[in-house]
Amino acid sequence: MLSLLSVNRNLRSLKRYREILSVLVGHGFGHIIEQLNIDYYLELGRRIITRDAKKKALERLPDEVRLRMALEELGPTFIKLGQLLSTRADIIPASYILELNNLQDKVGAVDWSQIRLQIEAELGGATTEFFRHVDSIPTAAASMAQVHKAQLCTGEWAALKVRRPGIERTIATDLDILENLASLIDTHGNMGKLFSAEEIVREFRRTIYRELDFVKEAHNLCRFKSNFSSNDRVHIPEVYWDYTTEALLTMEFIEGTKISATAELKHQNIDLKRLAHDGAQAFMAQIIDHGMFHADPHPGNLFVLSDGRLCFLDLGMVGLIDEESKQQLATLILSIFSKNADELASLLISTRPGARDIDKNTLKRDLATFIEDYYNLSLKRIDSYRFITEFLAIIRAHKIKFPSNLILLAKALITIEGIGRNLDPDFNLIDEVRPAVEVLIRKRHSSEHLRREFKQILRDYYEVTKALPVDLKELLSRITNNNFKIDLEHRGLERLIRTMDQSSNRISFSFVIGSLIIGSSLIVQTGAGPQLFGLPALGLFGYSIAAFLGLWLAIAIIGSGRL
Repeated sequence: MLSLLSVNRNLRSLKRYREILSVLVGHGFGHIIEQLNIDYYLELGRRIITRDAKKKALERLPDEVRLRMALEELGPTFIKLGQLLSTRADIIPASYILELNNLQDKVGAVDWSQIRLQIEAELGGATTEFFRHVDSIPTAAASMAQVHKAQLCTGEWAALKVRRPGIERTIATDLDILENLASLIDTHGNMGKLFSAEEIVREFRRTIYRELDFVKEAHNLCRFKSNFSSNDRVHIPEVYWDYTTEALLTMEFIEGTKISATAELKHQNIDLKRLAHDGAQAFMAQIIDHGMFHADPHPGNLFVLSDGRLCFLDLGMVGLIDEESKQQLATLILSIFSKNADELASLLISTRPGARDIDKNTLKRDLATFIEDYYNLSLKRIDSYRFITEFLAIIRAHKIKFPSNLILLAKALITIEGIGRNLDPDFNLIDEVRPAVEVLIRKRHSSEHLRREFKQILRDYYEVTKALPVDLKELLSRITNNNFKIDLEHRGLERLIRTMDQSSNRISFSFVIGSLIIGSSLIVQTGAGPQLFGLPALGLFGYSIAAFLGLWLAIAIIGSGRL
């Protein structure tokens, strides 16, 4: 197994390991460290076992609250990880999802002098060469970037989104540590076959580096602007490419009101009912028509302009829906509408090919009960949030790995539902979604879709048939030449071996101590050798070593908590 210390031996990583593990222990997650045997690699000192008043107070809080607090204390990388986990309702309990949604970037703004140097390094010149004016006080500050209002030399007002200096190095160190911890979780944890911690960290690495690259966010903005070019109810900010780099995004400054500020919107005579409808339809257009949706549509990323148009901001995180995903979504919805629990169960099981630990009959029963609970209700009486969370709870209970983009979509829909109901108490997401669902279902049964699906099946069979002779020939060749091998992997034995090794070491230590005591006693009995305090000096020396080693062994056993 890959050792933590074999990967990160530099001082910064070791210091960060100590900080991370200390925070986790301080928030009451020491049992996880013990389970993963991290203390075998890193000695954290007395801070690990100290039970001060703060720790006792934290231990009285629910686990999910302590986890959220720990992630906030650990900084930007772990806050972003918590935000990613909050989209994985297929593996994280609902109570944790709700708490992780409250994650906040509790950071102060970077001093303007450092931000100015960052801007000048990115643009290759003084700020006065590119801007008439830049506000030194940020309009927004988060853990990865902060925003300053500026006026271009051409007169346009812009928002400068500037990456915090040095954040890349911090994130790189944290990601290396997370990968090593993920390896330990997969090796020693009891997560079953539901997910791979290493796979989640790899996905997280891709996500966070995409968010760090503001050129990618600028491309997302441009694509959204093109997608909504004919929609007069939605506005997407303009990107100023001449002033945009990987660490600096310069875009149109938006003067608007947060969509959650309903009192202010009413004061501006904005039609909140229409705004809720426009927002839901814009989001459905992203899914059905564009295949690309805003993956983090919280109220802080949705502004309302003075004329009532909706503006989408912060497009660093987007979800993609390809045709296959759309058809999976159509099958899922059609199965629910037609009360076909068998088809729905088959769809869910197909996301984990080869899985033998899923009880299909129990899954069908749970899905049938779920469908029956909602089937006879009018759309107005269906709580979309409860509907989605109950469905995701079934997925998680049966250890089904659902496509991550559809899970991300489900979370975004829940957020849209909350925003819509805040604007209009009568808002019902299912009413808004129904037309788009009907379009999906019509496409699914269209002759064009069936023809395309049939052609794809023929193509797949052709590829399999073409590759089969070559694969069989290679297999027979390996068997003939005794090159056919089967690799068996034992999982979970490393901890047992390490525990046995520790136990045998302690037993050996005990034998050494016992031998010293017996040998020293024999020397004292014979009275041989030089005397000290009237006793043989050699015997007293042996007793002293035995006492020291015995005390050392006792402290080690008590400190391990396995007395």
